[in-house]
Amino acid sequence: MEAEARFRAMGSDVHVVVVGGARSLLGTARELIEHLEQRWSRFRGDSEVSQLNAMAGSHVRVSPETLALVQRALEGARITGGRYDPTVLGDVIRAGYDRSFELLDERTTGGVSSFGRGFERVVVDPVVSTVTLPPGVGFDPGGIGKGYAADLVVQELLSRGAAGACVNMGGDLRVEGESPSGDAWIIGVEHPLKRRSAGTVAVRRGAAATTTKVRRTWGPAGDRRHHLIDPSTGAPVRNGVVSSTVIAAEGWQAEVLAKGTFVAGLAEGLVMFAETGTEGVLFDERGAVYPSYGFDRFARPELHTAGVR
Repeated sequence: MEAEARFRAMGSDVHVVVVGGARSLLGTARELIEHLEQRWSRFRGDSEVSQLNAMAGSHVRVSPETLALVQRALEGARITGGRYDPTVLGDVIRAGYDRSFELLDERTTGGVSSFGRGFERVVVDPVVSTVTLPPGVGFDPGGIGKGYAADLVVQELLSRGAAGACVNMGGDLRVEGESPSGDAWIIGVEHPLKRRSAGTVAVRRGAAATTTKVRRTWGPAGDRRHHLIDPSTGAPVRNGVVSSTVIAAEGWQAEVLAKGTFVAGLAEGLVMFAETGTEGVLFDERGAVYPSYGFDRFARPELHTAGVR
């Protein structure tokens, strides 16, 4: 049996596919995603992430899920050399992303925040389950929250009897187990400039994530902004890259590396793929495709015709 559900959560379109197991597993997936959003949303004043930011400089006891999220975010910052930085919250707010995305429009300009960066100084104590942000530093789970949520939901579905599962959190996707066809899971790669698929990749187990600057934009015509911040400047990235799609073992890894390679740019982004043992593809502003060395193992033939390297 195959069952699927679509709904909105974490500011994104969510698609859950379950192969085998009870149909009630779709409800299980939705409940877990809503539970994680309650803990992690920076737009909810009672979330654990909001408490961390409000109490920066103090030890804050958090749930096991939030502790693991922060640990993975800090590991992501380390493996990308800081190009992915979970403490760019102040920069994101100053760019204008100070409310839920659907409330932003062409009139939105910069917001106000005193938060600075400093992931290197975040302290996690797994023994007592506490996180301590440095004074004046804000934490924003952003995309890694969606990637890690996909990981947790897939694990939960399989533990409850599903033979296979796919969870897509607005482009952060995790697959595991049997697919509806019995073969590899087929994942579409969206062309960032042409409003169509650039092709597909085949993954038997693992994750994929896409970071692009063309989806979440706001501001007047002469000052369009997006949510992808270069930690070295504190401003939205402007380096010629339009999107990055990454294939990795887990959703949170794919997400941080999609952001890391996007921020790094074409040349350094391709090096980052090689150094981290992951595969992916970058698109530039002309629509040209720049795949990693081993991307052919996953890409189906049509992807290579999406642009000229």
